Amino acid sequence: MTATVNLPGGTALPLIGFGTWELPPATAYEATRTALEVGYRHIDTAALYQNEADVGRAVKDSGVGRDQVFVTTKLRPRDARQARRALESSLRLLDTDYVDLWLIHWATGPDDLVPTWEALLSAKDAGLARNVGVSNYSPAQIDHVTEATGRSPAVNQISWSPGRHDPALLEEHRRRGVVVEGYSGLNNTDLRDPVLTGIAERHGVSTAQVILRWHLEHGIVVLPRSSRREHIAANLDLDGFDLTADDVAAIDALAKG
Repeated sequence: MTATVNLPGGTALPLIGFGTWELPPATAYEATRTALEVGYRHIDTAALYQNEADVGRAVKDSGVGRDQVFVTTKLRPRDARQARRALESSLRLLDTDYVDLWLIHWATGPDDLVPTWEALLSAKDAGLARNVGVSNYSPAQIDHVTEATGRSPAVNQISWSPGRHDPALLEEHRRRGVVVEGYSGLNNTDLRDPVLTGIAERHGVSTAQVILRWHLEHGIVVLPRSSRREHIAANLDLDGFDLTADDVAAIDALAKG
């Protein structure tokens, strides 16, 4: 699966990324190596996850060129007032000169919103992050930092799943030119839901694959996580089937239930 979305600066962001949240160091290394081996080219980590060194080592050891792997990490809000130092620490741990995307993990207090965003923009201008964005921000918070600096986040990484599908919120981001990355799409979904299992049976795929494909149908970047090789591979293998318009509508309707 190689579908991408272009970020405002022109960088191609793979629509499927490998998530590493809650993967302890050794597991993060092995799972990231497996993900790169089976074809992922987008890896998502964070300072908070405490596995950046292992993710970075996996990228190095994979044999895949650094310029072929889109690497995201995130700034802890508690480090916001030392943002550049925090990024330099992440870069050392990842053993790379730059990240492809640096996000503020969630919003700081109101007084720090704009200074933190300015620090991310400064890091981008310095070439330490090719793109910068936010996570767990509301449209109002995005507007606040954009209006203060004249530059908007490339990405907002937020919780997204069939049960939390919000077309109006998605449109709010699109209108601002902000790409939505959805996390916890599988964790926050009942994989035994009869709507989902019925669609999966008709297409001869797993329920998880249906959910991930549904994200892609909406143009939402998705970040599945697993430590099991068969699941890592299956989560990327979404090209062999297409959801019908009725399938997508039925899944969308789960948010109304």
